[in-house]
Formats: sequence, C-alpha cells, structure tokens
Amino acid sequence: VQLQASGGGLVQAGGSLRLSCAASGRTFSLYLMGWFRQAPGKEREFVATISGSGGSSRYADSVKGRFTISRDNAKNTVDLQMNSLKPEDTAVYYCAQPYDRSVGASSMVWEYDYWGQGTQVTVSS
Repeated sequence: VQLQASGGGLVQAGGSLRLSCAASGRTFSLYLMGWFRQAPGKEREFVATISGSGGSSRYADSVKGRFTISRDNAKNTVDLQMNSLKPEDTAVYYCAQPYDRSVGASSMVWEYDYWGQGTQVTVSS
C-alpha cells in the first residue's frame, strides 16, 4: 500500500486549504481512511476518519465544524477540506489506512498501519 499526501502550504488564519491523499496497492473502498497531524514537540493526533463507503465519518472535537473529510473511491483518493484555519492547526498532516478492513472509525494511531509521507500545513496569525 502506498499513500501520497499533497496540498499543504502556508495560509493566514481564517483561510482554507484542501489536502488530498492518493492511495494504491489494494482495493481502496474496503478500508477506513484517516487523517492525523503532528505539531512540533507533540504527539501525533487524530483529525478525522471516513468509512470505506464514505457513508460515515468522525472528527476530533478541535476540528469539528471546520474540517470535512471525503473520499472518491473511483479515484482512490481521500480529501480533507480545512476551513477557518487557526494557528493551532499548524502541523504535518498524514493520511493513513489500517491493515485490517474490520477496523471501524478509529481515532487510535496504533490501529493504522500504512502512512503517507506527510504534508506541512502552516497557519499564520
């Protein structure tokens, strides 16, 4: 499995960015996908997850109402639309996929086995 994240950049507070993650290697629609982030000096934390069908999603409280996760199973991509960005959203953002297709709506880093390379998001105040 290969995951390739893109779309990061520098944006002012209140602005928007859209991250995308392209997956390859196995049947994409069978697996949960997640976005995580890691700020300097902090542990990697959950941002959002979406089911294989795209029918259900889950968000960290810190991003609820501002971020939207979506996926296109025909294109094997998962996106993260980030609006109303805040300086505390600054981090490297990672897309991730579990090995086990039975994993559901998990926010736990350890349940995800495959990780993209990360894309930097910097929000200036």
